[in-house]
Amino acid sequence: MKIPTSPKFTCRLLIQGLAVSLLLVLSSACSTEEAAINPENPADYVNPFIGTDAHGHTYPGASMPFGMVQLSPNTRLEGWDGVSGYHYTDSLIYGFSHTALSGTGVGDYNDILVMPVVGQPVFANTDYRSPFRKSSEEASAGYYRVFLDKPGVLAEMTSTTRVGHHRYTFPAGQESQLIIDLVHRDKVLDSWIEIVSDTEIRGMRRSTNWASDLVWYFHMEFSKPFVRSGIAIDDQLDQDLRRAQGTHIKAYVGFETTENEAIEVKVSLSAVDAEGAKANMKAELPEWGFDKTRANAYEAWNTALGKIRVRGGTLDQTTVFYTALYHSFLQPNTFNDVDGRYRGMDRQIHTGDGDSRYTVFSLWDTYRAWHPMMTIIDTTRTAEMIRTMLGMYDEGGLLPIWELGGNETGTMIGNHAISVIADAWLKGIRGFDSEKALQAMMHSTSRDALGLDAYRRYGHIPGNKEHESISKTLEYAYNDWNVALFAQSLGRDEVYREYIRRAQFYKNIYDPQTGFMRPRINGSWLEPFDPTTVDWHFTEANSWHYSFYVPQDMSGLIQLHGGKENLARNIEELFTTDKPITGRDMKDITGMIGQYAQGNEPSHHMAYLFNYVNQPWRSQYYVRRIMDDLFRNTPDGLSGNEDCGQMSAWLVMSAMGFYPVSPGSPEYVIGTPWFPEVDIHLEGGKVFEIRANEVSKKNFYIQSAQLNGQEYTKSWLSHADIMQGGELRFKMASSPNHTWGSRDEDVPKTEITEEILLPVPYVIADDYRIRDSLKVSFGKLHPEALLFYTMDGSVPDSTSQIYEKPFYVRKSTTVQVLAWTPELGYSYPMEAEFIKIDQDRKVQLNSTPHPNYHGDGPDALIDGIRGESNWRLGGWQGYQGTNFEAIVDLGSLKDVEYIGAGFTQDLRSWILMPKRVIYSVSVDGKTWSEVARMGHSIAADDYTIQQKELGSKVKARARFVKVNAEYFGKLPDWHLGAGGEAYIFIDEILVR
Repeated sequence: MKIPTSPKFTCRLLIQGLAVSLLLVLSSACSTEEAAINPENPADYVNPFIGTDAHGHTYPGASMPFGMVQLSPNTRLEGWDGVSGYHYTDSLIYGFSHTALSGTGVGDYNDILVMPVVGQPVFANTDYRSPFRKSSEEASAGYYRVFLDKPGVLAEMTSTTRVGHHRYTFPAGQESQLIIDLVHRDKVLDSWIEIVSDTEIRGMRRSTNWASDLVWYFHMEFSKPFVRSGIAIDDQLDQDLRRAQGTHIKAYVGFETTENEAIEVKVSLSAVDAEGAKANMKAELPEWGFDKTRANAYEAWNTALGKIRVRGGTLDQTTVFYTALYHSFLQPNTFNDVDGRYRGMDRQIHTGDGDSRYTVFSLWDTYRAWHPMMTIIDTTRTAEMIRTMLGMYDEGGLLPIWELGGNETGTMIGNHAISVIADAWLKGIRGFDSEKALQAMMHSTSRDALGLDAYRRYGHIPGNKEHESISKTLEYAYNDWNVALFAQSLGRDEVYREYIRRAQFYKNIYDPQTGFMRPRINGSWLEPFDPTTVDWHFTEANSWHYSFYVPQDMSGLIQLHGGKENLARNIEELFTTDKPITGRDMKDITGMIGQYAQGNEPSHHMAYLFNYVNQPWRSQYYVRRIMDDLFRNTPDGLSGNEDCGQMSAWLVMSAMGFYPVSPGSPEYVIGTPWFPEVDIHLEGGKVFEIRANEVSKKNFYIQSAQLNGQEYTKSWLSHADIMQGGELRFKMASSPNHTWGSRDEDVPKTEITEEILLPVPYVIADDYRIRDSLKVSFGKLHPEALLFYTMDGSVPDSTSQIYEKPFYVRKSTTVQVLAWTPELGYSYPMEAEFIKIDQDRKVQLNSTPHPNYHGDGPDALIDGIRGESNWRLGGWQGYQGTNFEAIVDLGSLKDVEYIGAGFTQDLRSWILMPKRVIYSVSVDGKTWSEVARMGHSIAADDYTIQQKELGSKVKARARFVKVNAEYFGKLPDWHLGAGGEAYIFIDEILVR
């Protein structure tokens, strides 16, 4: 069979998008830096391969805007860069599945795999996979095709919202087959398949992975009756089976085909039942005709992308922009059937009241720019999505955090559904129950989970109480500001006052000596502290990435830094420092400019912060640099994970010339427009036009602006101005205008002026362990504050002891201290616990712990304090790629009755139990006798996080005790970190 060829394309036809797969190769031949593109059909400028290479984690397959189906090739089954199921560098295809995640950091989906083969049907995916050539691959909006070399079959994909439409062009022969694989990729809990007739198959797949209970039903129809079929259980084929159920089910159907005969396959999905899947097909795709389905998908994308029209950019700019908008519309996904039914968070079947129900809410990412973008271009869908979130609260008792397929994964931090709801409401979007929304917000912020109990008690999260304490404190404080503004708009003053005070908790973790948000450990500032260090006090970040995250109170942050000039200097250093990232290896921290990381969301607002300190020209410089350098029309054209549209929404918003730094505030901060002309087509027919006279790669500095013909000097734009329609016109040049948008009255501002918070004091002590005595003193962040303290663990008040000078503690003691001023009242308390330990015992480490997991030094192994169940809090020592050995000196000869040690396993974090632990004793530290050898029963593939004490009764007289623990070795092939070195995590050597 010959590979079907496409006609030769001229540059003009290429620009019209008729050969998207060739665009990367030929775009340079079309003088992309000079040609001004004025697209009539935006869908022609979508390149789905952008982001499929490097760490973008996108997929090139066919989907509709917000479609239930994502019909895409699967080229990679495992690994961090295979989370979407596809990577551009791969050369083998396993098949075509019907669900995919766009740009996430964790893998799931890739359900219901179909693969053409020629010859006898085979059922191991390594047998039926096929090599392919990149030159045969094409992708455009709503369409994908590839030639599979091994079977000699052309595979084409398109879709409706709920139906995937395949077309396979086979060679002549009597053994043209299609494999249907329900085992593919994640762990199957249950599945079944039924051959209904010689043109219909239906089935169900229930699996667990990131989503703990993922359910998909499918209905499948073929354009031609198959002449043979069979079902394989555990890869053993039975050609007489018509129905089978189990956890390892596959099937095949076979055809006799003529040369270049095309067989079409339609596969509809439902999360409800098989009847729902069939009804979805009947409603959306009752007839045959692949080309018609493809044309309809193209028109749907053309309409969706036409919400924003750009003109005058280069071919690459235009392609990057419309691909970004395309990626923005891939998720969230429709989750209800055509009859309104859907599977809820309670795993029960519900029926909606005419709404679309959505799934896949990557809220830690998308609250920043994606959802604010939707408040402009799709207010109807925004209200629908908020009603979806409130429905999830009704069914599961919680607003979504990171929801997937009707499951709450609990991934990432914060309560950012709150931001989405408040931002929409404060911009005038209605259509949802505001009282229920406030109830849901208050419930989500009042739980005793994920550090919220410590957050409310101490006014921040101490780093020894919850991991990622800095990031969580800052994001919870921002969420609380959203609750406060939402409550205020409803007239709930008491709620407003409580939450506007909580919105200032960021002040309790700001260290004025370093100018950074700094972890608090046991009442003290973290030592040693390096703002470049990525550790478990931050979420995929370091202190550089979070110290400028106070979007709710930029005026307060300016005050903490001692004025705008100081803050401006610190933000500039963020972009210009040559200090590298240190600490944990985080693949998400990419797209670096200094310490700024465009490849990960915590940095996304930072280039716009210069506007708040009266230097908008610096924002213009860095925003343009990011757009030009870190968004490219290449497969590796994204600097980090796409993250369900957030990375692309940053580009879309920034290219239009403004960005939502503080969602919840109906203001956008102006950066620099990327195109000479942008038209935003609003619901109701109005258009907001943006014109940038003379804008180019060199002319990106704003000289002046006009809004609806009137001089405009503000470096921010209101939501209301946009939604009324009109024209914003910029004059651009190659040099900055330091006067435009830089006066105090022209710069954006967020400011908290009520219920002002007094920051908590801090504790100064060399250690938390007491051998003989320990000197303790207190410091304060408000120079006029009085400090009250107690030493019995109770919260101080005005009757407690006033701190005047350092003191000593000689026994285990819990100290609490708070600050007070007449104007601000009391601060929240700060707590420190000091532990008396055995003076005689000493420990010698003969192995070197990983620098990120030192557990507060060797003495942590003998201090009597057991490691927390959450190993990320730092009490554990971690050893990677090496055995562990330590010697405990008991100080004198003693009768030893028991020896043991505590270990933990967290397979997802590469931490495994040791293979074995050997305990030996010695009188002199030279001659050793083995007294115990311990194994365990915890399986290496057990993903349950657990701690276990491996110890034994012994009978010996010794002064020295040696502990040897043998590490697991390299991670096995089935692990996401396959080939990496496992860790041993140990805390507390027990000798009685």
